[in-house]
Parts: sequence; structure tokens; C-alpha cells
Amino acid sequence: MMPLTMVEAGRESRIRRIGGKDETRRFLESLGFVMGGFVTVVSEMNGNLIVKVKDSRVAISKEMANKIMI
Repeated sequence: MMPLTMVEAGRESRIRRIGGKDETRRFLESLGFVMGGFVTVVSEMNGNLIVKVKDSRVAISKEMANKIMI
């Protein structure tokens, strides 16, 4: 397992675990980040990511992305 921040752009990955506080996990789940789901990094800028999850593009901070393990 590794954090989402370590994945190169364009590669689809399966979400294995979501860390952080309950509030953080609920927020990420509301955006579509669920265990077993797929996520693709679209681009990265200064550590922050734009990712495709459930047919939507979402911008997340480096801190949030580090809590998503693939």
C-alpha cells in the first residue's frame, strides 16, 4: 500500500484504505472516495491533486491525498 500522492498521473488505482479522523473519512466518502472504488490522478500541482473518481474530477490537498491508501 502507498498513499495516493505517490501514483503517477493517468494510472487508475483501487482504494484500499482511507485514514484520518472520522470527519475526514466521511468528507472523502461524500466526494466518492470509498474502499474498493477506483481513482485516477489527472494532474498534480505543488503536491495537490486533481483526481477522477466516480466520473467526476475533484481537487484535493496533499494532506487529504496522503490519507487515501492504494
